[in-house]
Amino acid sequence: MRQTRILSVVGAMCCWSLVLHAQATEVPGNQAVHEQARPSFHWPERYRAAVSLSFDDARTSQMDTGLALFKRLGVKVTFFVQPGGVQERLQGWKQAVLDGHEIGNHTISHPCTGNYEFSVDNALEKYDLKRIEEQIDGANDQIQALLGVRPKTFAYPCGQKFVGRGIDVESYVPLVAERFVVGRSYLSESPNDPAVVDLAQAMGTVFDDMDFAQMKEVVDAAVRQGRWVIFVGHEIGPRGDQSTDAEALEVLCKYLKDPANRIWLGTVEEIGSYVHQQQTAN
Repeated sequence: MRQTRILSVVGAMCCWSLVLHAQATEVPGNQAVHEQARPSFHWPERYRAAVSLSFDDARTSQMDTGLALFKRLGVKVTFFVQPGGVQERLQGWKQAVLDGHEIGNHTISHPCTGNYEFSVDNALEKYDLKRIEEQIDGANDQIQALLGVRPKTFAYPCGQKFVGRGIDVESYVPLVAERFVVGRSYLSESPNDPAVVDLAQAMGTVFDDMDFAQMKEVVDAAVRQGRWVIFVGHEIGPRGDQSTDAEALEVLCKYLKDPANRIWLGTVEEIGSYVHQQQTAN
């Protein structure tokens, strides 16, 4: 942002004298002091990074294609669901729980900005904190009644974290922080730095419409930096918009499970809980 306020000559001289004083009083070792100020973080000894696979909206292809694929590969993922979608394929979702997959909360009706045509009648701009709280708690209650598990993680619909509009806009991140180990975003720009990530708004990396090479590029960058990738998908099947390529997904899972790559493949709650423990220990 362009600076519009002009400092007075006296103010500028004072500021510059402070800079000179700080430079003059620097001592050897200050760089180390600055580095030590950064929170420390260590993955379990055998790992260099972590990856979670998550899928939103309780899509039927997650049951029809995903369950068999993950069972064959011995992989556990996180499904962020809406109760209505669970009810449509209840036996499948019960099997998902039996298979050890995590069930997360994705609200009752998936409210997003009214700028999206599908959400114009369910727009966050028309919500307040009480109404979004009802969406979250209601989904938790319904999921528990349907599947016997209470979600410990949450995915923001459309990755949007506000209610209201203009001067009345409010963040509902604190509501998520009170209720869940992790609140996962969407369409984020980066994997998570586990030393500093705010778990109430952890970043989510979309892997719909990617081939394996693109997925691997994200993972390998995270390994170099010791980060946590939370992949986000929707349908599981042919590659496309809001669809994760099943063949690429299989190759990815095998890559992540290869011990030589030293990558922790776990659910959002599993890895999020470890990150929380490390952060609170520092």
